[in-house]
Amino acid sequence: MSTKIAIVNSSSFGRVFPEHIEKLKKLGQVDRFNLPKDIGGKALAEKLMGYSVIIASVTALYNKEFFEKKDKTLLISRHGIGYNNIDVPAATAKGTFITKVDAPVEREAVAENAISLLMTVLRQIVPASLKVKEGKWAERAKFMGCEIKGKTAGIIGLGNIGSRVGEILKYGFNADIAAYDPNLSDEEIRKKGAEPVSLEQLLKRSDIISLNASINDTSYHIISEKEFSLMKKGVYIVNTARGELMEQNSLLKALDKGIIAGMGIDVVEGEPIDEHHPLLSYKNVVVTPHTSAYTYECLKGMGDKVVDNVEKVLIGEKPDNVINSELLK
Repeated sequence: MSTKIAIVNSSSFGRVFPEHIEKLKKLGQVDRFNLPKDIGGKALAEKLMGYSVIIASVTALYNKEFFEKKDKTLLISRHGIGYNNIDVPAATAKGTFITKVDAPVEREAVAENAISLLMTVLRQIVPASLKVKEGKWAERAKFMGCEIKGKTAGIIGLGNIGSRVGEILKYGFNADIAAYDPNLSDEEIRKKGAEPVSLEQLLKRSDIISLNASINDTSYHIISEKEFSLMKKGVYIVNTARGELMEQNSLLKALDKGIIAGMGIDVVEGEPIDEHHPLLSYKNVVVTPHTSAYTYECLKGMGDKVVDNVEKVLIGEKPDNVINSELLK
């Protein structure tokens, strides 16, 4: 019987680089699924019954119920580096490999987008550009910006991407870099060119804050009402990691109080969002639809890695970047 491969809720895999689909078709039947992000585990399992390989996006939720109801699944390959939508212990119990993309594949694309979002809000690029289109060039004096040189940039999460954001801000813009990362020692943080600080110190000192942490039990809503109250008035915030790092009601209050001078975000809690989302009513907020990894170079590398892991699993070899590595034993 032919292997069945499901591509679930991915808007990019195989679209820009159709050769990735062609390679998979040599391995078995390939089908695309666009399912509700909040589909239940049982319903998701029923939809994907018979598919032994799943190429997964940031949605849907592969929870314990999914694995209990689903038939044999050899592999769930994340087309990305975050895997918080997959219950890893439940996958392990079922004997399902969970793989992700090599962290360096996304490093440049996401870090460069963080800087792009920062510059967009610092220099009011969007409203200034819209005024030109309205024929109101003469209103240019309204669009005063800030320089990065000499400012303190606080990086929350100095891992693969956060460290690159820090490098660009330090060596490209002459910013002072402070970092909070409970997974790294002070020595490791200094080696990456940043000053190690507590979260409270970072919030109090930073003119710019970049969120680059993965989402887990300890980082969920790491920025909430108390944390916003500690920030400098007029801080700039960038988030290219996960929307769930910031508690939304507290975020809206901080914007209303003028604590945040500008914010550029590529991720929103509960995404995808529609045009009525409250964050979209703020002129000093720029939101992009989770496109940080959308460069030709990054999508090529991500797709190559996903296909490579599918090929390896189907011929009985060990895949790369396995999250539940105990299955390799």
